[in-house]
Amino acid sequence: MEYEIQRLGHKGDGITADGIFVPNALPGEVVEGEPVDGRIAAARIVTPSPDRVKPACRHAKACGGCALQHASDDFVAQWKSDFVASALRHQGISAGLEPILTSPPQSRRRAVFHGRRTKKGVMLGLHARASDSLVSVPDCILMVPEIMAHYSDLERLVELGASRRAEMDMTVIASESGLDVSVQNGKPLDLDMRVELGQFVRDVSLSRLSWNGEDLAGEVLPFLRFGKAHVVPTPGAFLQATAEGQAALVALMRRAVGDAERVIDLFAGCGTFSLPLAELAEVHAVEGVSDMLEALMKGWRQAQGLKRVSAETRDLFRQPVRSDELNRFDAAVIDPPRAGAQAQCAEIAKSNLTRVGFVSCNAITFARDAKHLIEAGFELEWIVPVDQFRWSTHVEIAASFRRA
Repeated sequence: MEYEIQRLGHKGDGITADGIFVPNALPGEVVEGEPVDGRIAAARIVTPSPDRVKPACRHAKACGGCALQHASDDFVAQWKSDFVASALRHQGISAGLEPILTSPPQSRRRAVFHGRRTKKGVMLGLHARASDSLVSVPDCILMVPEIMAHYSDLERLVELGASRRAEMDMTVIASESGLDVSVQNGKPLDLDMRVELGQFVRDVSLSRLSWNGEDLAGEVLPFLRFGKAHVVPTPGAFLQATAEGQAALVALMRRAVGDAERVIDLFAGCGTFSLPLAELAEVHAVEGVSDMLEALMKGWRQAQGLKRVSAETRDLFRQPVRSDELNRFDAAVIDPPRAGAQAQCAEIAKSNLTRVGFVSCNAITFARDAKHLIEAGFELEWIVPVDQFRWSTHVEIAASFRRA
């Protein structure tokens, strides 16, 4: 049977007028196949879209890391911008979006690989889409070359430390001083294994290896640059996915706070925004994970030319910074996780703050929180989509809110 694709769903599947999902299909295409449980798993493209392109990566069909390599860059950029605009419209918000900022190929500096031992050897890679199956990706074109150059070494690490019964998770960060590798669900450590892993670190010249939460060894401490500061992140730490994306978001948050002299950074992490903003303003960093704040403050103390930075460990979901506390600051920067910051935005709305820079990784919760700020008298001054996750369905947002 033939079907015409009407639109893309939020996970990148084509959707027909009857609500049938078709992976790897684009709007306007005619496809052929038999639906099973409302899905055509392997449709034949009868009439291709002019936006269809040949995937740039040989792993694209099997790997679940990229959902949109079959679409042109212009199509993906427009689709992501439209998704943000649609989320805002759903909340009754009309806003003109600035052009999307997209990171280039081979720029992802943080990867989470999965590994397991098999009867024939080892498997290291990413999960297939909506599956527990692993796909080996030695030629991935998303990751920075510094990570992919060590792919075979990481396979050796799976051979050393994975069990046949469980999947090993490996967070790999390309730091400024080398690879920082954090392993979870590896085999329990014994003396022989400690010796083997220590030799592995020396052979590969890893910056750091952490195993099931324990720092084992490293050649030099891994560090990241946040403005003028060098920060040693916690093992497996969250960070902006690409250096280009981080630079874009930092520049946009500087633009949002303007000449503010006192800034509060909410959900501050390891200091992505706090430390660059401290070049021009005093900053109070608030974060729920104390280890991240310790890394931030150590980076600040060792940096030169920064204004005062203070830190506070606080669960901003259960204990948001109150409006009277916020009144001590000229501007706020907020970068919550996917759940958004409903409770914290309610306090911002009640405060005397007039400038808020907002970074979000979820357009739906951002639109919800933006509506709360707008109802409190803020104007959505500008909004910029930022695409650090090229060829995925994910898009981030940077925005500025102001009120008189």
